Amino acid sequence: MKVVRIAEAKKALAHHLEYVKRGGTIRIVDRDQPVADLVPIPADSDDKLLARLEKRGLVRRGKGGPIPAELLRPGPAGHRAGVLDALIEERRGGR
Repeated sequence: MKVVRIAEAKKALAHHLEYVKRGGTIRIVDRDQPVADLVPIPADSDDKLLARLEKRGLVRRGKGGPIPAELLRPGPAGHRAGVLDALIEERRGGR
């Protein structure tokens, strides 16, 4: 953990924020008394991650709605049957 005085934190805030973005932690002190910690925010939620991936064109989200019954019927050894068939049918239908 880095320790910096308030004046230094103000003067080089952008530099310190880059350090925190990379996973570092900074303790800000006033006359050697701790007053605040700069810490990285928690990792993205699944929705935020999916939104970023979608924006980059790496994934395409479904339209939502109920799951078709044919996808839910049990298959061999507990696997779901019909997923591949449903995907192929969806592609053929242009949905």
